[in-house]
Amino acid sequence: MRDETVRLALPAAGEATERPISIAIVAMGGQGGGVLTDWIVQLAENHGWVAQSTSVPGVAQRTGATIYYIEAMPPLDGRKPILSLMPTPGDVDVVMAAEFMEAGRSILRGLVTPDRTTLIASNHRSFAIGEKIAPGNGIADGGAVTGAIGIAAKTEIIFDLNALAIAHGSVISAAMFGALAGAGVLPFSRDSYLDVIRSGGKGAKASVETFEAAFERVKTGPTEVAAPAPTKPADDTPSSAAPDPQLGALVARLNQELPGPALGMARAGLRKVVDFQDVAYGGEYLDILKTLHAADRNAGGDAHAYAFTEAAAKYLANAMTYDDVIRVADLKTRASRRARIESELEMSSGQVLQTTEFMHPRMEEVMGMLPAGFGRWLGARPRLLGWLDRRVNRGRRVRTYSLPWFLALYVVGGMRGLRRRSLRHAVETAHRDSWLKAATEAVGTNYQLGVEILQCRRLVKGYSDTHSRGLSKFDRTLAAIKLVERREDAADWARRLREAALKDSAGTALDGVIQTIKTFA
Repeated sequence: MRDETVRLALPAAGEATERPISIAIVAMGGQGGGVLTDWIVQLAENHGWVAQSTSVPGVAQRTGATIYYIEAMPPLDGRKPILSLMPTPGDVDVVMAAEFMEAGRSILRGLVTPDRTTLIASNHRSFAIGEKIAPGNGIADGGAVTGAIGIAAKTEIIFDLNALAIAHGSVISAAMFGALAGAGVLPFSRDSYLDVIRSGGKGAKASVETFEAAFERVKTGPTEVAAPAPTKPADDTPSSAAPDPQLGALVARLNQELPGPALGMARAGLRKVVDFQDVAYGGEYLDILKTLHAADRNAGGDAHAYAFTEAAAKYLANAMTYDDVIRVADLKTRASRRARIESELEMSSGQVLQTTEFMHPRMEEVMGMLPAGFGRWLGARPRLLGWLDRRVNRGRRVRTYSLPWFLALYVVGGMRGLRRRSLRHAVETAHRDSWLKAATEAVGTNYQLGVEILQCRRLVKGYSDTHSRGLSKFDRTLAAIKLVERREDAADWARRLREAALKDSAGTALDGVIQTIKTFA
């Protein structure tokens, strides 16, 4: 999001007399909302004011933000004021939002008013759980928030506070504190703000630098923020200089066999497949991709910028890296995962991380790990399978980094060598080959239809019940495409089917399109 606004209309609030200055802060975990609140309270108290803060925590997993509320004013005739515990709609002087949609929610709550409120907000996005789990693109439209801000707030200071903080090695709370100082809504000097930050000790240097940058940004208006230095290359696909000569040979082969438009996606796909299994599996990925590219070339793919090959590189990799029990266990025990969690929680060296996770495996997942022959034998005995499922299919709270559970998951994650002989792999391979056969047959007569069939793989994702629902919609979509494959507008109908399937998890929209097709097919 590039929209940046710094519009100042309010003078400094001046000394409070009959009512306090009220500040509402909405922030998510890890953004330093509590620290920012403490800074503002300390700032006021350093000047002899009476300040009070309260907080109402949001729920976990990014479905809500914590609201921090501050009221502050100097004692009146030596008497201490009685301050409110919660913000009142229409009675808030400053609203500070650490994320763009949280600014919109503050407007909906009535905390931002055009006759009174200074709105300080970052225009970056941190996606909510509802946005992430949507079958398709569930990202909320920020246009409504952008339009509302220009009407709802008297003074608005909107730019990417998060990028500014990252560029200076700090967190967004320091940038918001600097923006508050630059807005001039509190009758305190810039040095007073800095004294509060410096008294914090550890991390003060980065926080001061971030504060200074945000302060100057507000005073001088929008300027370009230096992007943070990347911690790793954007494309960390194994290169030909990799220590493993087999892997280097695969990369060299990829560069020789595939057309330029598909190389970037194919390199990412190769990396994903090798990480999922091994180098030999990466070779299988390139073998299949080579066959698909040959079909693309025979269908005149050069006239379409080899869109079929590029789509195959992406969705074939996704199909070959399905989420099974082995994959889930492997990901949960990786050191990189633990390091990421520690970084997000901003843990200090003296703190200990313990994670408790909810796991609910079904017998189908357990059976999928078994050798294909034994798994089919067990699947043919429903009474035995039901008896086992009653003992397996229940939720468990697992302390991932306790020694017994970590070792158990680590052992399961290390069973990838057995994966290619498992029932789950046999089922996934058969399903994958059927899908690729349909796409290859279609591309010879209707190029765009072949591409659309490849893109239908977007419907299959996730684990356990999520995977089952996606697979069901995928199969129904391909069956419906068969009904219209000879029509000139078959590609359009395939796209409508896919988009309908992505709209809702229940598949109601997909049912409607299928019924429409059946009326004329």
